[in-house]
Amino acid sequence: MLTGLAVEKLSAWFGRKQVLNGISMTIGPNLVTAIIGPSGCGKSTLIRCLNRLHETVPGARQSGRVLLDGQDISQMDPVQVRRTIGMVFQKPNPFPSMSIYDNVAAGLRLNGVRKRHRLDEYVEKSLRMGALWEEVADRLDKPGISLSGGQQQRLCIARAIAIEPQVLLMDEPCSALDPVSTGKIEELIQELKKALTIVIVTHNMQQAARVSDYTGFLLLGELIEFDETPKLFTNPRDKRTEDYITGRFG
Repeated sequence: MLTGLAVEKLSAWFGRKQVLNGISMTIGPNLVTAIIGPSGCGKSTLIRCLNRLHETVPGARQSGRVLLDGQDISQMDPVQVRRTIGMVFQKPNPFPSMSIYDNVAAGLRLNGVRKRHRLDEYVEKSLRMGALWEEVADRLDKPGISLSGGQQQRLCIARAIAIEPQVLLMDEPCSALDPVSTGKIEELIQELKKALTIVIVTHNMQQAARVSDYTGFLLLGELIEFDETPKLFTNPRDKRTEDYITGRFG
């Protein structure tokens, strides 16, 4: 099933401080949507609102609606929301006490998969989708934290997709990685969008131009412009967008 998100007049606060102001956008299925903008503009808060992680912060709140295939996620079980809308964070965060195998299997076990042959199938499939199987197939019992930074991030992606989400949120997934590892993650994103809807926050405009189909430019909590990526980068409608992507500020 193709799964998209609709964001309608989304605002968000930390206590009295408003960090998002009336964001509306449509995130199409099986596409990569990039969110760009200077530090502190609300990019990470925006995607954390898309799977109800924002509300877990003490004093945080939001208004407006996020619709998953037309259903308001605020009316859904938050555990189910986060199962359907997975997330990969900025810094690789494999479970430190678990093996590579158990890192991927953890979510599966929580979702009731117990039989070893089924776990084996899911773990291999997820590691293959995460472009990591060939590198770790002979050492699945080794700690996840024994991998390189880029491998750890791909392990976290494999862990996120093991429970078969429909949407994957990625919060600056390459910011801590070297260029080679970044290239592998970008190739992986292009493969994953065949099966998933992907939203990626990135501070790297070249990366947004390479991997995304649509891009949204945030500034001071407002969505200044949202368009097909080639249009936004070559012919922006708003001067603030042009100033940002040409390096006049940011």
